[in-house]
Amino acid sequence: MKTFLSSILLVITMASCGQNKVKTASYHMSDSTISNVKTDTATFGAGCFWCVEAVFQRLDGVLKVTSGYSGGHIENPTYEEVCSITSGHVEVARIIYDPSKVSFDELLEVFWQTHDPTTPNQQGADVGPQYRSVVFYHNEEQKQKAEQYKKELNASGAWDKPVITDIEPLKNFYAAENYHQNYYNDNPDQMYCRYVIRPKVEKFEKVFKNKLKKN
Repeated sequence: MKTFLSSILLVITMASCGQNKVKTASYHMSDSTISNVKTDTATFGAGCFWCVEAVFQRLDGVLKVTSGYSGGHIENPTYEEVCSITSGHVEVARIIYDPSKVSFDELLEVFWQTHDPTTPNQQGADVGPQYRSVVFYHNEEQKQKAEQYKKELNASGAWDKPVITDIEPLKNFYAAENYHQNYYNDNPDQMYCRYVIRPKVEKFEKVFKNKLKKN
């Protein structure tokens, strides 16, 4: 059994975020459609951006999710530069949403319930500072709400260990390469998608079944 489990873990690790480069299709509203809606933006880091993207794409009120890089000191970083951990960037998802349908508080609820915010620089087999848990706030209101939510989570004992999510001002955002966009939807049978993202998405859909898009 140990050998079998080790083999599965090895396969998942080898198929981890960023290994397959494939042509992807769009999964979100067109920019022209979004321009006719009053929107707001949130930026979250919660491990591999494929996972974060896949979850938030299914939330009602979310219009567009873009995988990208934030928080570092290199302009227009490549995936390889981010993985080298010298750029300072974090893998993030930029979420454009309709605040009349979903609030920032609800986005925070999904964010904190769909990853482990107690592990420094790690989500599962994805290890490194580019996978740290972080809310990059766009304004003072987002900062205050994120800090209050984090405080309440720690006070409630919802996690066995302290929530260590960083809450930082957004200073930059660079969209990731095209092959990273809409990854799970275009590659559902890729090993990482099957064994890491799919269980996360299925759990999200059960917990937040009343907040899903009606396709």
